[in-house]
Amino acid sequence: METMLDRKVDNESLMSSFGNLPSLFGASSVYCCFAIGTKDGFRIFDTNTGKLCYERAVGAFSIVEMLFTSSLLAIVGAGDQPSLSPRRLCLFNTTTGAPLRELNFLTSILAIRMNRKRLIVILQDKAYVYDINSLLILDNFDTVPNSKGLCAFSPCLDACYMALPASTTKGSALLYNAMDCNLHCEIDAHRSPLAAMVFSSNGMYIATASEQGTLVRVHLVSDATKSYSFRRGSYSSTIFSLSFGPSKQLPDILAATSSSGSIHLFTLGFVSHPRSKRSSGFLGSIIPDAVNDVLDPAYHHVLHNAVPAGVKSSAVICKVENVTDTSSYELLACRASMCVISYNGYFQEYNLSIDAQKMSWSLERETNLLTVALDKVL
Repeated sequence: METMLDRKVDNESLMSSFGNLPSLFGASSVYCCFAIGTKDGFRIFDTNTGKLCYERAVGAFSIVEMLFTSSLLAIVGAGDQPSLSPRRLCLFNTTTGAPLRELNFLTSILAIRMNRKRLIVILQDKAYVYDINSLLILDNFDTVPNSKGLCAFSPCLDACYMALPASTTKGSALLYNAMDCNLHCEIDAHRSPLAAMVFSSNGMYIATASEQGTLVRVHLVSDATKSYSFRRGSYSSTIFSLSFGPSKQLPDILAATSSSGSIHLFTLGFVSHPRSKRSSGFLGSIIPDAVNDVLDPAYHHVLHNAVPAGVKSSAVICKVENVTDTSSYELLACRASMCVISYNGYFQEYNLSIDAQKMSWSLERETNLLTVALDKVL
């Protein structure tokens, strides 16, 4: 059976087919749909079936964000026509097919983030915080130049944090409390500038990767301490996405995709002694950070060549089930479902089984999203 790895990747044609890297969205801690922006409009797919469930073809979009599984979308045009300005944010109702409200800015919008209380708008050198119900502006502040619109935002209202790059020369992040509208802390995570970051679903952790792409670090948000360090590889690679699983209990599973084409999975729950506790000891005080990173117990699993090398992709852990000992309630393993969306238009679903020593996986489904969309239209 021919898979997407067997097909030649024409980056130019793929760029014209997909206007921006697909993003995943979820509700009630279960990811159940995802949206993609294209040169013609945007499309929403059902994660469980891979089927197209909504499409609107009115022109090119650069940003399509969904508020969980509600009918509310935040969309930003790609600028190919005057009505779809990259400086205009449109809140759109998919049920009625009509815009609800528009917000205009002086420069192009680079990222949008939402939860049930807050709307975040990221420009190249400025960030805006809105009340999502009234659209009253609560705060705005200057940022370091952020041409990629890098931003992490917690969906959890009890730990409603936003993270932005704090420097253009090193990998530090500013953590901002979006509910109280104040600065929480600054985390110095890497020596190189940040390339990716994400909060866990409960807002407890923030994971980061630098432009070098060899290390993934996880910090505890409450006190900004480094809890885990995982080595993705020895050679530099561009990190395309970081994503925590929806599990409310350990283990937390962190997925990373990169330009190497492999998918890396890191399990936090099976690590019995986080780095933040051990590093306060004698050895932790004298061993350099680079050596300490290697010594951390890296429960690290790799799906090699899951996506063609160089093709942008996004992986999300959709479901997690823990397997425990019935007598001691000790965590033995976990089963998970992972979805992967690649820039060349493919959707894949994997079933994973992970314990402290090994991981097994199987490809359950692969769908060509371009074909699904064309079938729907025709």
